[in-house]
Formats: sequence, structure tokens, C-alpha cells
Amino acid sequence: MQVTIDSKSGFCAGVTSAIRRAESELQQTGQLYCLGDIVHNGQEVKRLEQLGLETIDYDDLRTIHHARVLLRAHGEPPSTYWIARQNSNTIIDGTCPVVKRLQERIADCYNAHKHDTPQPQIVIFGKRGHAEVIGLQGQTNDTAIILEHPEEAQQLDYTRPIYLFSQTTKSVEELNRLAERIRSQIINHKSQIALEVHDTICRSVANRVEQLKTFVREQDIVLFVGGTKSSNAAVLFGHCKEANPNTIFLTGADDLTDELLQACRNADKVGICGATSTPLWLMEQVRDKLNGN
Repeated sequence: MQVTIDSKSGFCAGVTSAIRRAESELQQTGQLYCLGDIVHNGQEVKRLEQLGLETIDYDDLRTIHHARVLLRAHGEPPSTYWIARQNSNTIIDGTCPVVKRLQERIADCYNAHKHDTPQPQIVIFGKRGHAEVIGLQGQTNDTAIILEHPEEAQQLDYTRPIYLFSQTTKSVEELNRLAERIRSQIINHKSQIALEVHDTICRSVANRVEQLKTFVREQDIVLFVGGTKSSNAAVLFGHCKEANPNTIFLTGADDLTDELLQACRNADKVGICGATSTPLWLMEQVRDKLNGN
């Protein structure tokens, strides 16, 4: 049995940076609050909590004072910064630079056109309720329209200009499909409205799909390691399963049953991969258990 960990899997740069910020703060003070799970992986969150990280929610943020609060890579709406300042809390901003630039672009677009007539529509292609999308919508005073699927293009008002942006982790292919559907609707409505499409997808994440497909096709069995809360894990696992039906989802080494272990040991090539929210150490634990360590 040859066991290989995909070299392209694991934390993206934004998540890596936020976790390093947390580790640095914890080494200095031994205590740090984080607004929401720092990463959508329960085992990595637990590791950091053992170092002193305390995960809080928005209700907690309104009650704590004079504390140090980490904002995770997903980013936050302006209201979060305002609440923190009101309570004299110190923000440790772990927002991914790619997300931060996208927030600025949406805010600039909103401020430049908010007094236009007719009122334009800022559209964000993303998952409703996702932390990043909440932060992006906040740049427009929560007026942006969220579309999750290209098929939802018909919901837009084709008498008003459209400015389309995307959550950084969405599929390039789906963004293009949505843009084409909007263009078709403009033609169908015989409308003269302006459409601006801003491709704001993070390529380091988007490119992982093809990289993963290449990797999993070379394996007899694939063990995909990810968190159950991670939308990125769900998407990437789906692509892996499509490319290699012998792909199994695991949250960690404890999910390796005796039956699965035996199936892997009967295979020639076993691949281990994961999401942008999956720590390398978790994939290494799976590898070590396969090797009997």
C-alpha cells in the first residue's frame, strides 16, 4: 500500500495567516477571543482552545469589554468593528487579504452608486448566511442581493443596473454561468441596463478543483479529510467523489473503521486530501493510522 498526502491540500494562505496570528497572541498572553470558529474544522478549533482561544458569538461581543478579539479570515461587516470599538475591545484582524480587497471593492461600488437613479443592484454570488458573505453584504448596508445559484438570476430587477461580485471561494464556472443567465435575461427583457461582472474568486482556492481531480484519479481509494461545517469541504469532496467514486469523507483518523482500514491495505494506492480548512496534521494522523503508527 502506497499512501500519499496531496501536497496541494490543507489550509489556504488566509486561514494559515489567521491561525498564526492566533498562536502568536496566545503565546504572549495565553488568552484570546475569536468571533466564530477560526476555521470550519472542529479538531483544529479544539487544538487552539486548549492553548487558550475562546470562541465567542455576536451576543458575547456585545457584552465583553477591554478584551482582545480575533476576526477570522472570512472577514466581518463594519458593524462588528463598531461594536468592538464601543466596548473598548482590541481587534486582531485576521481577515484574508483577498477577502479584504473584495470588501473594499464592494464598498467602493456601493458608495459610488448609492445615489444613482435608478437605484443599482449590487449582487453577490455566494452562500446565504456564510460568514464571508455576511461581511460582504455589510459593505452595502445590507442592501446587496445574494444569489446562491445561477438559476436564481430571474429574481433580479431588469430595469435597474447590476453590479455582480462573487464570494471568493465560489466556482469560476458557476460565476460565468450566472453572468450568462443575467445577460440572457437582459436580452429577453429588451433592457438597456448596464451589467458589470467582477470576477472576485480566489484563484489559489478555485484552482484546487482541477488539482484535486488530477490527484484523486491516480488513486485506488481516496480519503478526504474535512470538517462537517465547512462548505469548502463539501464542495471539494463532491468534485473528488465525481472524479473517483472510491472517495470517502472523514473528519479524522478516528473515522477509520476496521473495514475501511482493511480496504485501504488491500489497495495499491491510497490518497489523502482535504479542504482549505483542513490542517496538515489531521491528514498526517490519518496517514499514520493507515501505516499502523
